Amino acid sequence: MAIVLDHTIVPARDKVASAKFFARVFGLEYKGAHSHFAPVQVNESLTLDFDERGDFEHHHYAFKISEAEFDAIFDRINTEGIPYGSGPFSRADMQINHRRGGRGFYFEDPNGHVLEVLTA
Repeated sequence: MAIVLDHTIVPARDKVASAKFFARVFGLEYKGAHSHFAPVQVNESLTLDFDERGDFEHHHYAFKISEAEFDAIFDRINTEGIPYGSGPFSRADMQINHRRGGRGFYFEDPNGHVLEVLTA
């Protein structure tokens, strides 16, 4: 059997608001709390479990997506006026990158986590 990441805990100041933000931007569904987590099913094998924490380090989460998903997410980012950028240290230059023949950009969630979407 291949090793598959099943879930990971994403620290948040407000777990429900964070889960709803992530689900909204990525075009996913937030179905409510499960135990003390606010989970969002990313795909058939991965769930992000948002959980409230006092202090935490900011993380980087990268998602490889299709061209159609890129366009949809990019549209939602623009509609909400969320700053984005072409690199991990230029997250507000309002540019996308074209690395390895694809497209990508970075933005921050309400907790300061860096979210990256990329194609190819």
